[in-house]
Amino acid sequence: MGLTRTEIFSTEQNELATLLKALAHPARIAILQRILASNTCICGDLVEELGLAQATISQHLKELKTAGIIQGTIEGVSVCYCIDPVTWKLIETRMGAFLGAYKQEADCC
Repeated sequence: MGLTRTEIFSTEQNELATLLKALAHPARIAILQRILASNTCICGDLVEELGLAQATISQHLKELKTAGIIQGTIEGVSVCYCIDPVTWKLIETRMGAFLGAYKQEADCC
């Protein structure tokens, strides 16, 4: 399998693809839903709530943080995570524009 030629796509296309790739795992969706439901930073309770190993949770948090979807702050010996509002708004805007671009034609396929 060859490498993706990202240089032939627009910045917006590449950014959206990166963000969607970070979202494309059910554990990451569950983590984000938990953060959104709590409406605050999440520290150590994700392991108990999701039933996944600490190492697995940490890996998923790392992917979300690398994509900029969440941000973390160190509090004592733990790291607390919350939604990055700038990136979240970017996802909302780009996905809205992408999904809104579809105009159903009456006589298609």
